[in-house]
Amino acid sequence: MTGPGTATAPPSRGGRWIRHWDPENETFWNETGEKVARRNLFFSVLSEHIGFSIWTLWSVLVLFMGPEYGLTPADKFMLTSMVTLVGAVVRVPYTFAVAIFGGRNWTIISASLLLIPTIAAFAVMEPGTSFSTFLLVGLLAGVGGGNFASSMTNINAFFPLRKKGWALGLNAGGGNIGVPVIQLAALAIIGASGGPRVLLGIYIPLIVLAAVLAAVFMDNLENVKNDTGAAKDAARDAHTWIMSVLYIGTFGSFIGYSFAFGQVLQNQFGRTPLQAAYVTFLGPLLGSLIRPVGGWLADRYGGARISLWNYVGMGAATAVLIGASMEKSLSLFTVAFVGLFVLSGLGNGSTFKMIPGIFQNKALAKGLKGEEAAAYGRRLSGASMGLIGAVGALGGVGINLAFRQSFLSYGSGTGAFVAFLAFYAVCFGVTWAVYLRRTAPRVPVTTTPSEAKQQLSYAEV
Repeated sequence: MTGPGTATAPPSRGGRWIRHWDPENETFWNETGEKVARRNLFFSVLSEHIGFSIWTLWSVLVLFMGPEYGLTPADKFMLTSMVTLVGAVVRVPYTFAVAIFGGRNWTIISASLLLIPTIAAFAVMEPGTSFSTFLLVGLLAGVGGGNFASSMTNINAFFPLRKKGWALGLNAGGGNIGVPVIQLAALAIIGASGGPRVLLGIYIPLIVLAAVLAAVFMDNLENVKNDTGAAKDAARDAHTWIMSVLYIGTFGSFIGYSFAFGQVLQNQFGRTPLQAAYVTFLGPLLGSLIRPVGGWLADRYGGARISLWNYVGMGAATAVLIGASMEKSLSLFTVAFVGLFVLSGLGNGSTFKMIPGIFQNKALAKGLKGEEAAAYGRRLSGASMGLIGAVGALGGVGINLAFRQSFLSYGSGTGAFVAFLAFYAVCFGVTWAVYLRRTAPRVPVTTTPSEAKQQLSYAEV
């Protein structure tokens, strides 16, 4: 029999299926749940990490593509914009794939799919290949962007609400590190006078390893059912779209700048591929490492508060970038850009922590209690994460298109940074108006001490 403190795999289904999962039950969590959740978190991070590397692969490959490839700066920005777009779009189906196939099973499938864009890029990466071919192969790399959505949905179901900020931050941060890691690998290869196929050859066996380890060590949760109603309910909820706007400001910035940083240094400051590669990895690396800190701070002080002041910081860093761009100060520009990466990573952690808290609040406001309230929160927050993650990633498309237009119109990225500054001001205003002003709603008083602990104003989510 399955008791409150056990997690068993039903013999009626193949694979590693856990029938009973109740992370909000402290006895279950301490005796069984935490160990299983942490194991799944670790291997989820590994697969998502490689997914991010493949998604941002073309931000690195364009550094190898000199004049002999016949591509203009506008072509390269268009290429990276379209890769970002596909990565954003596939996040929606990837979110619901977890409930259809199981978290473990989908991690195996999604990791294996990364072989397609990697092998295709290996085949075409040489001078003389047409831009349309590069664009088509680049679009395939977008599947790597979907791994984030399925991984976050899966890990969200494993952890209790009180641990979600840390767990989701660590999961996403570990995945985000895939961006600077592939950039560092490219730096080493360029420095050793190697070609892009060397880089691609390194990642093919790593993809196979991630899929095999997911098969051996991860689990599926039986109680995560396919629920199309959850998707519809999440899409109808205003908070899903409000949080999507806020996530554009944080993750859209992170992924957009990750694709564009090296190109901006090359086109605006005349850096060589090697000189650009020496610094482009630093921003994504620090932004990835600090994401769990953003989640932890949100757990402690409230995601809305941390997010609000984070947008202030992002606006200040962008203002410095505008000044540095106009003064043509490479050192100040680089420092400010790296600082903007750090703030985007911090905000990624704090905004994503807000999502489960918001839907938990709505459950308590409806009068739901205990596991019923937790299940409602998991259901809607898991469904909304895919939509929010997809819309947030579209911000990366906007950033690359803004840079493309700015360089075409003004010969620099200054115009794009002015637009970004205005958007961060919008994010600040939305965060304050919806989640922090004094009239923001608070969950009604509940009847038990344990439920009272879960009461949160929107300022504290």
